[in-house]
Amino acid sequence: MADFVKNDGHKRLDDDLFEDDSLSQTLIEPRPEDGVANEISELSKKGYSFLKENKIEDAIDSFKQILSIEDNNNYALVGLGDSERKQGHFKDAIDYYSRCLSFHPGNNYALFGLADCYKALNQYHKAIDIWKQYLVHDDRNITVLTRVADAYRKIRDFKKSKQLYLQVLDMEENNAYALIGLGHLHYDFKEYKDALYYWTKMLDASPQHIDIRVLTSIGNCHRKLKTFDKGLVYFERALEMDPKNFYALFGLADCYRGMNQQFRSIEYWNKILAMDPNNKVILTRAGDAYRNTGDYKTATEYYNRAMDIDFDIYAALGLALICKGEGKYEEAIERLSKLIRDDDKNYRLYIDLADCYIKMNQKQKAIEILQSFQKNGIRSQSVNDMLEKLSASYA
Repeated sequence: MADFVKNDGHKRLDDDLFEDDSLSQTLIEPRPEDGVANEISELSKKGYSFLKENKIEDAIDSFKQILSIEDNNNYALVGLGDSERKQGHFKDAIDYYSRCLSFHPGNNYALFGLADCYKALNQYHKAIDIWKQYLVHDDRNITVLTRVADAYRKIRDFKKSKQLYLQVLDMEENNAYALIGLGHLHYDFKEYKDALYYWTKMLDASPQHIDIRVLTSIGNCHRKLKTFDKGLVYFERALEMDPKNFYALFGLADCYRGMNQQFRSIEYWNKILAMDPNNKVILTRAGDAYRNTGDYKTATEYYNRAMDIDFDIYAALGLALICKGEGKYEEAIERLSKLIRDDDKNYRLYIDLADCYIKMNQKQKAIEILQSFQKNGIRSQSVNDMLEKLSASYA
C-alpha cells in the first residue's frame, strides 16, 4: 500500500476495470463430419470451458491433446497462448501466438492475444503494431480501438490516443473504456478539468453501478485543482462504500490538509496508520499535521517512527522545523545544512535555513544562503521573492 501513496494516493482506474471477454476465442464449430474433426471440436470446447472456469492445467491438457492429433491446430495454439497469458507467462504465450500466426497468418485471436502480451510486458510500440494488423480485418472493433488508444496513452502520444478514444465515443456514446482512458490521458498531462469532465460523465452514465475508483479519481482531480471542499464529497461517498478504502482515506486527509483543517486530516491519517502502521509517507504526513497544530511532541514521535523505518527527507525536515518552532535555531540550522548537503537542489531547505538566520538577526547570512541556491542554476520564484525582500530591507 505504501507504494500507492508515493503515486499521490491515486490508484489508476485503468482499462481492466471493465474488462470483458468480447474477443475470447469462440468454440470451434465441427468441420467435415468425420471422427477426427468431431474429436478436435470436443477437445476445443472442453479446453475453453476449462479456461473460463480457471482450470488452467485441464485446459492445457485438452489443447495439447488436439496438437497430438493435428500439428499446429490454430484453436489449440491460441488456447495454449491464452492459458499461459492467464497465468502471467507472457513470453510463453507469445511463443504460442507467434507459432499460430506463422501457420495461420491474420488469425484475429492470436493477434489479439499477442498484442495483449506485449502490453503486459510494457512493450507498447509492439502492441500497437500488432493491434493495427488486427484492425485491418476489423477496423470498428471497439475493444481493440480502446486498447490501441491505451497504448498510445502509455507512450504519451496525446494526440493519437485522444483521437482513438473519441472515435470510440462516436461509435458508442458513453463507452466506459474510452471515458476512463480520456480521464487518465488528461490527468497524466495535468489537464485536470478535462479529466474531471470525462470521469464525471462516466459517473453520470451509470449511477446505479458506481465503481469506487471513479469516485476517488474525481476526488483526485479536485485535489489537484485545489477545490478541496468539492473533492470531499466524492471521497466521502467512496468511504461509505468501503470504510477502509485507502484512497478515500488518503483523499479526505489531504483535502482537509489543503483546507488547513489539520485536526480533521489527523483523523484520517491515523485511520490509514491503523491499517498500515509502518507507512513511512503517511507517518510523515501525520507528523506534519501535528506540527502544524503546535503539538510538537506527538509530531516528533511520528517523524522518528518514519525515520526508524528508513531515512525520509520530509520527516528530517519536519524535525528541523520543530527545532525552529521551539526557538532552537542553531540546532535547526545544523539539521537543515546537513539536508542541503545531501539535496542541494531543494529550494524549500534554503528558504527554511534562511529564515532561521533571519530569526537570529543575521540577514546577510540569510541572503548568502539564498544566493548559494541561485548559483545552482535552478529557478525558484519563492527564493527570488524572499531574496528580493531581504535585499531591499537590508539596503
